[in-house]
Amino acid sequence: MSETTRTKNLRPGWKPGRSGNPAGRPKGSRNRVTLVALAAMEEGADAIARKVVDLAKEGDISAARLVLERLVPPAKERPIFLSLPDTSTANGIAEAQQAILQAVATGDIVPGEAATLAGIVEARRKAVETLELEQRITALEGKK
Repeated sequence: MSETTRTKNLRPGWKPGRSGNPAGRPKGSRNRVTLVALAAMEEGADAIARKVVDLAKEGDISAARLVLERLVPPAKERPIFLSLPDTSTANGIAEAQQAILQAVATGDIVPGEAATLAGIVEARRKAVETLELEQRITALEGKK
């Protein structure tokens, strides 16, 4: 279809590239179906919440889990108090990794926390390695 044919098919007064409703939908306005669904949920929310709590009291594990997750959401992170050796040398970094492994083995920290700590120690190892390489290069350049 050519451009002239498309332009002829437009309603009178409308120009290509312009909206038929330039003001558009107001910001924040909701779709009618969404409003109806929200109203329906509001009406039954109290009854549903009571029913879930009643089921939890009767021993329904899924309902109990749902209630507990809403009351006390699982913590994503917690502070860890783990004594690590000085990590300014390769030997200290190896000892720190060993301390992290030992903390997991004794149950002081969980494996996910250990992985995070090990990643931090690994970043420290790379920084120490980079610093040592820079010092060696500087020393070699100074000899020339």
